Amino acid sequence: MQDKRLEKIQKEIKEIKQELQDIGEMRPGCLSKQIYYRNDKKYPYYQISYTYRMKSHTEYVRDEFVSEVREQIKNYRRFKRLTNRWVDLAIKYAKLKMKIKVKILINSRELGTLK
Repeated sequence: MQDKRLEKIQKEIKEIKQELQDIGEMRPGCLSKQIYYRNDKKYPYYQISYTYRMKSHTEYVRDEFVSEVREQIKNYRRFKRLTNRWVDLAIKYAKLKMKIKVKILINSRELGTLK
């Protein structure tokens, strides 16, 4: 017996897996524009800051790579959103599946088919 709710969750998980396959290059972090002052003159530059494996990192980003890094950060955020949704659905699926099995077990005991 396959419950419609289980099928719906499985379908959504399948869609998430497909979306994950389409994600390109990615990296965590925040890109910010900084300004370095020297002799009353401004020197703007970009840097990316992120934490990975519980270590904080900051790297300079050349102007010609800013749009590429922005796209990588965007892809990473999408990846995180999709994987979080996948985990939420997996938990929901597991709980619902157990609930259905318990109902079947209780019903079969009440009917005397299982002892």
